[in-house]
Amino acid sequence: MRTRLMILPLALGLALSASAYADDRISIDKVNGSIHAESGKAYGKLETVNGSIEIDANVQTGSAETVNGGIRIGDGAQVGELTTVNGGIHVGSKLRIGGDVTTVNGGILIDTGSTVSGGVETVNGAIGLIGTDVSRGIRTVNGDITVGVGSHVHGGITVEKPQMQMISFHKRDPRIVIGPNAQVDGALVFERPVTLYVHDSAKIGPVTGATVRRFSGATPPAAP
Repeated sequence: MRTRLMILPLALGLALSASAYADDRISIDKVNGSIHAESGKAYGKLETVNGSIEIDANVQTGSAETVNGGIRIGDGAQVGELTTVNGGIHVGSKLRIGGDVTTVNGGILIDTGSTVSGGVETVNGAIGLIGTDVSRGIRTVNGDITVGVGSHVHGGITVEKPQMQMISFHKRDPRIVIGPNAQVDGALVFERPVTLYVHDSAKIGPVTGATVRRFSGATPPAAP
């Protein structure tokens, strides 16, 4: 009984400490205007409708979401899921992203040493990974994909067929590149025509809907 009585105050103290830490996290929710998460502070969820989101290096935040605006994040940050509709997502190196990275109209670039616990997805925009680990695959409709040197994608790659048949302003099919020493676990499924380049040192899963074109240099042949 005495041991239990000693444990109870300790547990209560830990709970209060965790609550105080949570209260110290700054959440921002606005309609118009950009958001800047500054170094030296801890943040909760960051949301805006019309504005960009900038997160400094080594900052810890929850999810970041905007509708009309891009998201930029410095090196070494720890963030939740990242979402935008009209805007790109550009993040630095050695990030820990605790969720999906998603955009509709905009590109996604993730730099060396970063990890994504979710998937990476866009509709109209290029996806580029450099030395990045993605846990739940890559998905796009009209965008190019580059799984750059040393990247590892778990869960495969899917390029979906556009749902609506309309006039396309794209002059070529999406270009999919699996670079030197990159690895894609799972199926590569292409529901529309693509040009697929795979480096000789890369490892990939089964391919459906495309012909693999191997290359051995630092970069694949230039687009015609």
